[in-house]
Amino acid sequence: MTNGQNSNAKIYDLEERTGVFGEETIRFAKKIPQTVITRPIIEQFVKSGTSIGANYCEADCAETKKDFEHKIGICKKESKETKHWLRMIIVATPELKDEAIKLQKEVNELVLIFSAIVNKSKAKIKEF
Repeated sequence: MTNGQNSNAKIYDLEERTGVFGEETIRFAKKIPQTVITRPIIEQFVKSGTSIGANYCEADCAETKKDFEHKIGICKKESKETKHWLRMIIVATPELKDEAIKLQKEVNELVLIFSAIVNKSKAKIKEF
């Protein structure tokens, strides 16, 4: 890294982290064999997995606190949906279970992060 940034800085950059997760979603989806069962699952998985980052970008540019909380809530919803589709992928393609579990761990962390952001934002309202 340049300009004195430490190597852990990217871990905490949610725009980068959600973007990388979207990229990994696409790479993983390409490995899933296309069958009558997996096609709709792949489509839903790619939609939810890639929309996390897009919605985070929108939240980051929100014009109001309410809009920010709404967009972060969508990030949380899309993250939870992605967890669901990964669960279905494991059932449909057990040979990809190990890789799917790695993605499940990352998306679970994203769910926890977005939950914490929403809770902290809402708690600030109650302080006033």
